[in-house]
Amino acid sequence: MQRNSVNKVLLVGRTGSDADVRHTTKGLAIATISMATTETRKDGKGEFQDNTEWHRVVVFGKIAEFTENYVKKGALIYVEGRLQTRSWDDKEEKRHYMTEVVGEKLTMLGGWKKGNEESATAEVAEAEEEVPF
Repeated sequence: MQRNSVNKVLLVGRTGSDADVRHTTKGLAIATISMATTETRKDGKGEFQDNTEWHRVVVFGKIAEFTENYVKKGALIYVEGRLQTRSWDDKEEKRHYMTEVVGEKLTMLGGWKKGNEESATAEVAEAEEEVPF
């Protein structure tokens, strides 16, 4: 661990779509979800204005499998993780960057369903599998 340094993200918000899940050649599940957080502030006229920020969240292993089965569009979730920025070159050799949240913990808020089962909250502990990057 780096001394005098912290890379920690805590988000509570709603998912913008169902999870996009894929698997590595070794069978590790990787799920990507979009997540919106909204902040409400008063503007100069005293009127409330919403500001929505969208986040790309990536989870791995058991958390990804849980996400695939239970996290659907509009779900209220809590995500704990870290920021990571990746870069790549396109066909024209132009460099692109993407910053995303690598989720290490995901908790459903406000209830969740699979079939007829329902629970107030469900939590998946930190992934035990190795993250591919």
